[in-house]
Amino acid sequence: MIKLKIKIIALGKIKENFLKEGIDEFLKRLTPYAVVSVVELSPIEIKDENITQKVLEEEGEKILSQIKPSDFVVTMEIKGKQFSSEEFSQKLTSLADEGINEIVFVIGSSCGIGANVSERADLKMSMSKMTFLHQFARLILLEQIYRAFKISRHEPYHK
Repeated sequence: MIKLKIKIIALGKIKENFLKEGIDEFLKRLTPYAVVSVVELSPIEIKDENITQKVLEEEGEKILSQIKPSDFVVTMEIKGKQFSSEEFSQKLTSLADEGINEIVFVIGSSCGIGANVSERADLKMSMSKMTFLHQFARLILLEQIYRAFKISRHEPYHK
């Protein structure tokens, strides 16, 4: 069985050690289930709010350069579709069953993602109606991907 490839493209580096440790833990836990990689891109500092959209488009070009035409792209967006953990597990399983072998999750900057990236998305997903610190998104996403694999394989995990 070919392992699913999952790439997370994220703007910005994780600074807090507790987040780095959590991310590393879930990357390690995911090893039996998928080949997971994280690509960190440098965000462009926005000094003038009037150019936010222009900056997001520029960041978007960097993001899009990391995506292959065959990739299934999931953008993390506030107005995206919300899934329960079980629904998310079913979605990942159905993508694998459809022959998708690489899923790319995109986590934009704290200002969001450019329209150019949003337009490339095969699925726009929201983690919650709640607002989280931007750097938490990577840890939460990795934990939910891990949970999805545990659910799909009927393996025990915390409820």
